[in-house]
Amino acid sequence: MYDPGVSPYTPTKTSLDEHALPSWFADAKLGIFVHWGPYSVPAWAPTGVTLPELAKQGFEKAFAGNPYAEWYWNTLAFPDGATRAHHDATWGRDFPYERFAALFRDATSDWSAEPWARLFARAGARYVVLTTKHHDGFLLWPSAHASPRLRDWHSERDLVGDLTRAVRAAGMRMGLYYSGGIDWPFEGRPVRDIAGLMKAIPQGTDYARYADAHWRELIERYAPSVLWNDIGYPKAAEPLRLMADYYARVPDGVVNNRFTTFGYERSEQHSDFTTPEYAVLAEAVPDKWEACRGVGNSFGWNRAETEADLLSVEKLVHLLVDVVSKNGNLLLNVGPTGDGTIPFAQAERLLGLGGWLDVNGEAIFGTRPWRRAATTTSDGQELRFTRKADAVYALLLGEPPRQRVRIPALEARPGTRIELLGRHGALAFTSEADGLELTLPGVGGGSPALALRIVPEPVLRETPAT
Repeated sequence: MYDPGVSPYTPTKTSLDEHALPSWFADAKLGIFVHWGPYSVPAWAPTGVTLPELAKQGFEKAFAGNPYAEWYWNTLAFPDGATRAHHDATWGRDFPYERFAALFRDATSDWSAEPWARLFARAGARYVVLTTKHHDGFLLWPSAHASPRLRDWHSERDLVGDLTRAVRAAGMRMGLYYSGGIDWPFEGRPVRDIAGLMKAIPQGTDYARYADAHWRELIERYAPSVLWNDIGYPKAAEPLRLMADYYARVPDGVVNNRFTTFGYERSEQHSDFTTPEYAVLAEAVPDKWEACRGVGNSFGWNRAETEADLLSVEKLVHLLVDVVSKNGNLLLNVGPTGDGTIPFAQAERLLGLGGWLDVNGEAIFGTRPWRRAATTTSDGQELRFTRKADAVYALLLGEPPRQRVRIPALEARPGTRIELLGRHGALAFTSEADGLELTLPGVGGGSPALALRIVPEPVLRETPAT
């Protein structure tokens, strides 16, 4: 039992902001997000567009045609929507969402956490974040604080504990997601727009005590390395006190920014990192951030998605490289089926990403942003940079069209050695007024990205040669 009274922090933003970002999180670069719950049984949403793209047409349109399958219960409230039509045709108009909970409990009775952990480790992930409670309020652990609104609204198995043990046994850190701001059994109104989303955050003292008890129970039982809250938090629950007590239990833990925001802004209270969703940054930023998104356009499994909706291995590699070059981590989501099967199309991509990292992980893990995040070759090919204390890494997004590559932004220092990760020996190069030009061996192997190790640090031309 931890004693929150021994926390080195007081429940104030000034005190909590003294918490230094732990090196493990800065070094990790890749995490796996898991959205899993009763919504994984119907597992359906409209396809073909991301939620941010849809929101540009208006938030009411976005919520009515929400591509997030984990929002299934809310999207059912739109009587003329595609989700409602699919549900009525598949399950029947009189089939309530609540009945999916029993189907989910039955489906997960034989689930094993170890295959998940092995897959995530092979993908190169350094941490995992599981949805312990999403917006439907269903709990993935047998809490001592059961829902007062819906009977048996929780898993009989300790799915959180099972996955936590398996993830840690596989050498990764475990983080927990909790929907602190949205719990539909408490606030039954459907979310139709941003104003409705804000109103849907329960502010009563009953929910404040309920959410606070859950987070404290999760911290006490599982000591998560990541506290990943979503869509705000009831003011009466005193989130700053929760954070101070959390750091007493897990000194090298991290807290995201969604206790008060939706993911893009720095928290007005306290946070260790921001969490933009289905987005990337134009440039590197000094503060740590984490890009979160699904392999497709949904977090929960969407059986309607096709290959066209999923990122290819090449695009996943490019996304990871881009995010890391700009001081971010990638929290890549998988959506298992109701019985805990990770669909082949998702697993295949995780293994492809892991295969690339087996060769090129040196340029990703433990790195920091360089003086510039991005440039292009003279052929217009995109290139990203990372660095370590003794080297700079230049990562070509895709294979170049020819063996000779010129990087106008760089100039080699005397004694420079350039190597292609995964190959032995130094590369031949010249460094002239028009940039650094080198010869790559074996172009045409189909690698999603090529990583060059440059020692010592090259000169960066502020105005690249043309």
